[in-house]
Amino acid sequence: MAWNEPGGNGDNKDPWGSGNNNRGGNKGGGDQGPPDLDEALRKLQDKLSGIFGGSGKRNSGNGGNSGSSSGAGFFVIIAVIAVLVWGGWGFYTVDQQERGVVLRLGKYSGTVEPGLQWNPPLIDLVELVNVTRVRTRDHRALMLTKDENIVDVEMTVQYVISDAKGFVLTVRDPEASLSHAAESALRHVVGSTNMHSILTQGREQLSVKVQERLQNYMKDYGTGLRISKVNIKEAKAPNQVQDAFDDVIKAREDEQRVKNEAESYANGIIPEARGKAQRVLEEASAYKEQVVARSEGDAKRFTALLTEYEKAPDVTRERLYLDTMQEVLAGNPKVLIDVEGGNNMMYLPLDKIMQNRPVAADANSPVRLDSQSLREVTDQVVDELRIRQTTRREGR
Repeated sequence: MAWNEPGGNGDNKDPWGSGNNNRGGNKGGGDQGPPDLDEALRKLQDKLSGIFGGSGKRNSGNGGNSGSSSGAGFFVIIAVIAVLVWGGWGFYTVDQQERGVVLRLGKYSGTVEPGLQWNPPLIDLVELVNVTRVRTRDHRALMLTKDENIVDVEMTVQYVISDAKGFVLTVRDPEASLSHAAESALRHVVGSTNMHSILTQGREQLSVKVQERLQNYMKDYGTGLRISKVNIKEAKAPNQVQDAFDDVIKAREDEQRVKNEAESYANGIIPEARGKAQRVLEEASAYKEQVVARSEGDAKRFTALLTEYEKAPDVTRERLYLDTMQEVLAGNPKVLIDVEGGNNMMYLPLDKIMQNRPVAADANSPVRLDSQSLREVTDQVVDELRIRQTTRREGR
């Protein structure tokens, strides 16, 4: 039988535990339901009031005030929970490679460093910016050079964010501004450079100039970007005229090669010619000194000989004659003598005569006659002449 059927003991089986309560003083005591929600909230409020130092006693006789107090306590609990959730929501972490730009009610408040940070949610807005990652942007375009030629230039710009505030707040789209500034800087530098320099050895200088100008643009705009590197990946003529430009480049390379060869030849010939000229000058100077010294020696020897000649003319004259004959006959192996009174010249083989005399010198060295030998040869010649003259006279 159900606990609330008529005639049963339902009054003693109240599942809400109120079967033993005195219902006499309550209106409608016969209709008992679940526990009152207001009463449960009131009990919870009393506990919270006890925790926070409030009074746990309430005027239970005032039913209307009790209901309003219960509603107010519920909203207080909700508010406390909301405050706790709001406070916990404000914690965040900034990585080591990031910086946080704080906007308080839309206005710049500051920049936070890496670590655990807290900002009031819904009041502060934090923009996290990576300031260490190297970003890359490519650009390619046809441009007009200083000598009015068209070149196709492809460039790569590497950059990092150096100022988080400037990157977030100063410019609406810093990377788009970077693209426009890169094209402007590249066109300015290419427009002031000849095509030959761009296509050959001037690329490195071109990238340096573009980087300097682009960095100045970024500084003036306040984008917060720092250009770390500008690379000229490719610089060539348009495809329509590429073959003609290749021929021009080959011709210029041949020209440079011929110039280098000519300079190399000149560098080898000029020092050699200078060396020969210096050698001729030194030989001429040595010959000059030799002739002067010889002339001075001959003059001194002649002066000394004149002094001796003045002292003994006959002896000196004979000595000069013998020295002269020795100098002349020393290099001649054959001598022809014109005999006085004869029709034929006499042949005198000095080399044969000297072979019969002992010589201490080398056989290959020229024969040198001393004064005594020369006198002996002369005496032999005179004796031979006398014998031949006597023979001719007797024959007649």
